[in-house]
Amino acid sequence: MQRVGWWTCIAIWSNMGMGLETGRNWWRWLAACALVAAATGCSAGRDAATEPAAPSAPASDSPSADDQDPGRFAAQVINRAREAGVDPQLVMAILYNESYKPHDPDTERAWLQFKPDAALGVANMHRATFDEVKANHGFTDRDWLQLPDDPDLAIQAASWYLHDLSASLPDQRSGAHTTEELLAVGYNAGPGNMRAVAKGTSPGPQAQNYLDRLHDNWDKAGTAVANR
Repeated sequence: MQRVGWWTCIAIWSNMGMGLETGRNWWRWLAACALVAAATGCSAGRDAATEPAAPSAPASDSPSADDQDPGRFAAQVINRAREAGVDPQLVMAILYNESYKPHDPDTERAWLQFKPDAALGVANMHRATFDEVKANHGFTDRDWLQLPDDPDLAIQAASWYLHDLSASLPDQRSGAHTTEELLAVGYNAGPGNMRAVAKGTSPGPQAQNYLDRLHDNWDKAGTAVANR
């Protein structure tokens, strides 16, 4: 997506009647502006041929930093991963990868005003992917717009999506990547790119960045689920 400058964000804010004096919600607007200004690319359901640059991590002193640690969802991750037959450590590592942006519900709803097809929830899932997963796995009564307020639903959908990605892996693989790495590529860049990498194509810059962060988060994810 095209980059948008900070002053453009402020101008949009002003035009929407949300003056800079809004107090406690200002940090949420800053977070939304950061997302507008950065190229996205870590959410489930993409299959792009040309990959945008990976977004920068949020500042460590963000007001929402204490609420960003996915380890607090360890119980849900273990339950939903086992239900879907996937590795809880992989699901948790995906959540850590996807925690690069705030998942505050108000921030995500504000972000939808600028990008209606944005990825939502703690697992950053697009609408089309969510709708496909829920249709295949028995929670058709749930809605994509519920993801910001329901981390358990987001984790359930992510776990089943990883299950479906696993089922679509080719039998013949190059052996250059583990199953967990391939599923992470699929989660980030889509099933088509995952299958290409499985057959020996090198990951693109975005997918490689995602894999690098998966490696960085792997031990931390294992500790989080092992402590439950």
